Amino acid sequence: MGGGGAGGGRGSDVPDNTRWALWPRNQRTTAASAAYSALAFLECSRCPAAFYDAGRIQGTCDCGAPLLARYDLERAAALTGPDQIAARPPSLWRYHELLPVRSAGSAVSLGEGMTPLLPMERLGAALGVPRLLMKDEGALPTGTFKARGAAVGVSRAAELGATGVALPSNGNAGAAWAAYTARAGLPCLVVLPAGAPQITWAECVTAGARAYLVDGLIGDAGRLIRAAVADRPGYQDVSTLREPYRLEGKKTIGLEIAEQLGWRVPDVIICPTGGGVGLVGMAKGLRELARLGWIGPVLPRLVAVQAAGCAPVVRAFEREADETEPWPEARTEAFGLTVPDPLGGFLVLEAIRATAGTAVAVSDEELHASQRQAARSEGTWVCPEGAACFAAVARLRRAGWLADSDEVVVVNTGVGMKYPQTTPARPPLLRADAKIPSGAEAPTPEA
Repeated sequence: MGGGGAGGGRGSDVPDNTRWALWPRNQRTTAASAAYSALAFLECSRCPAAFYDAGRIQGTCDCGAPLLARYDLERAAALTGPDQIAARPPSLWRYHELLPVRSAGSAVSLGEGMTPLLPMERLGAALGVPRLLMKDEGALPTGTFKARGAAVGVSRAAELGATGVALPSNGNAGAAWAAYTARAGLPCLVVLPAGAPQITWAECVTAGARAYLVDGLIGDAGRLIRAAVADRPGYQDVSTLREPYRLEGKKTIGLEIAEQLGWRVPDVIICPTGGGVGLVGMAKGLRELARLGWIGPVLPRLVAVQAAGCAPVVRAFEREADETEPWPEARTEAFGLTVPDPLGGFLVLEAIRATAGTAVAVSDEELHASQRQAARSEGTWVCPEGAACFAAVARLRRAGWLADSDEVVVVNTGVGMKYPQTTPARPPLLRADAKIPSGAEAPTPEA
C-alpha cells in the first residue's frame, strides 16, 4: 500500500510518513489548509511517488491501480483529538478531519454512523470465543455498511462538481448510492446483475436512480457502466476502488470500533470480503489512528471471509500469491461476496498479511446454519455475508487459530431482512377455531 505497509507480527510496524516530503510544498500547504479536513493528496497504491491532486475529480492511477487519500496527520492532531471527538454528534462525520470532505456544508448525511458494538455472549460461548462482539452495520440507513461509502463518496463527488455518478452493484451499494445521490440532488446510474436481491432493485428505482439489470455478474455490469460514463460528460465512475473516497467512508468502521473500545483495538476483526473495501478501509483507518498515537501500534489480526463459491482472495492467500486471479463460475447466496475479480484484491492480501491475519472461505450451508444460530441465540438476523463471518469464527476456533481468550469483532455488514430467501419459513396455519398445540405436541417451525 502506498505510504508503506505495516511490517510483520500483527502490524506492529506502523507506516511512516516519508512520502509526505515528496509532495510539492506549495500544493501541500494549500491542500492541508482547511480546518474541517486534513486531506492533503492522493497516492497510487502501487506506483512509488505517484501523487494526484485531491482538489480534482480523480479515478484510478494511470497504471490502473486504486488511489488512496492521504492526510496531514500532524495537522489533524492539532485540530482534534479523542476528547473533542467524544463531544461531537454520533455520526461518522465526527471524524471529519480524517475524511476528505472540505466543509461541513458539503457533507451529505442521512444520520449514518456509530452503529452498535454488541456483546454476543451466548453465541460466543457456543463457538468457544466468549469475548465475541458484533459491529452491527444493519442499523445504518439503507440497512448495510454501503451507506458509509455512499455518504462520503457522494459528498465528495458533489463537492468537486460531478454532474452525476454511475456504478455497477451487487445490490446494496447501488441502493445506498441511489439514496445518497437523491439526498444530494445528483443523478445516479446503476447497473445490477439480474440475480441481485430484488429489494435492492426497488430501492434504486424508488430513490430515482436510473437502474438496469444485466444478464451476468458484477464485472459485466462494470463494463456497461464504463461505456456509459464515457458518453456522459461530468459523470464520475464510482465503481469499487475506481474512485478514492468510498474507501474513506468504510474506514470509519475501524475508527468507531477503536473509539467504542476506549481507543484500543480488539485482537481480531473478521470482515466479509467481496470487493474488499471494508477490510482495506478498516486497515487504513487503524493505521492512521496508530500514526496519530490515539491507539497503540499493534493492530488487530484481520480476517477476510469469502464464500466457497467465490473465493479469489482465499485462493491467492493460500497460494502465497500477491495478486488475485478471476474466479470462474462464481456463485453464492451471499450475493455481496460475488466479486470474482476484485480490483483491490492485492490490497486485501497486503492488509491481512501485514497484521498476521488470514483468509477463510465457508460454504453456503455453513453460513445458513450460522445465520439461524445468531438469530436464535442473540436475536440478531444478520445478512448472509455477516453470517459467513460467524461460520469462520467456528472454523478458526476449531483449528486453534482463535483462542478462547481472544477478543473478536465480527463485522455484520447488513440486515438479514434484505435476504428473505436465505431463511425461508412458513409457520403452521391454524383454523380460526383451532387450539394452539401445547408442550411437547407443539411443532417447531424450521427456517
